[in-house]
Amino acid sequence: MRARSIFAVPAGLSGADRQQRRHALVRLSLAWLAMMQVMMFAWPGYVRHEGIPADALATLDWAIVLMNWASLALTVPVVLYSAWPIWRHAGASLRRGRAGMDVPVALGIVAAFVPSAHATVARHGEVYFDSVTMFVAFLLTARYLELCARQSLGGASGAGRHARIEAQRHALGARADRVAARFVMAQVALALAGAAVWAWLDPARSVAVMVALLVMSCPCAMSMAVPAAMAAAHSALAARPGMSDAALDALLAASARRANQNLYGSLAWHLLMTPLALAGWVAPWLAAITMLVSSLGVAWHSWRLCRLDWTGAGPDAPAGALEAAP
Repeated sequence: MRARSIFAVPAGLSGADRQQRRHALVRLSLAWLAMMQVMMFAWPGYVRHEGIPADALATLDWAIVLMNWASLALTVPVVLYSAWPIWRHAGASLRRGRAGMDVPVALGIVAAFVPSAHATVARHGEVYFDSVTMFVAFLLTARYLELCARQSLGGASGAGRHARIEAQRHALGARADRVAARFVMAQVALALAGAAVWAWLDPARSVAVMVALLVMSCPCAMSMAVPAAMAAAHSALAARPGMSDAALDALLAASARRANQNLYGSLAWHLLMTPLALAGWVAPWLAAITMLVSSLGVAWHSWRLCRLDWTGAGPDAPAGALEAAP
């Protein structure tokens, strides 16, 4: 497997895994198409202000009502179909008495969608359909990257040298899961507390703050930290089967460092954005963008391992490693 991309399909991927990948891509595509259209429908609400002449303002308000209904119609299939894996995993976690990673995600979708649907029917209040579709689209993008990384691991893992990478993945993955689980619990508690405080200070901003914090509680980048780094290590080894033992040791050390940098770097990014969201300075749609940016950063940082020349002693040896040609 000489693939240098996280999207490369492993040659030995089973039919069930290929079908899972296709379904994930269909859900992702629907979410992105709906998101782009809903954002266009949300534009009249963005430009509305009281300085507009009364007759034009009445026309604009009527257009906003129509656009809200159209946005609702497009958001429903995203919530019910594209986000179905989120509902399934969240329900399974709750049945086991655990607050898994999908529980705060489901809470964020409900907290944004239900008030928006009510405001659409009542023709009064803020709607967050653009934030809902954006959150689902960006979340599924991060999950698709994670799926590609995990399937790359499965396609490359085996006996011999790849087994060393797998052993390192299991050790690092267990620690990453513990860190992500603690972060989720703390973030959900903070979101609920922040919503209560804002309900007392300014009820109109309470929902937006809670949704932003719940969106940011999704540890997508943290869950990708180890799989993406180890998938890159598998790919680098598979592309250079004649790699020396010294280069393999250097690759293992570099991939472990990348995994830790991914994990704690994404955690630091979340912690940096959390006070801003708690202060009401991060809108839900902006929180979704920050989630996507951190996930893409993890994927890019990990896959840079494949661009290094591992034919020698690797980048950690005194001689260093040369960047491969683009």
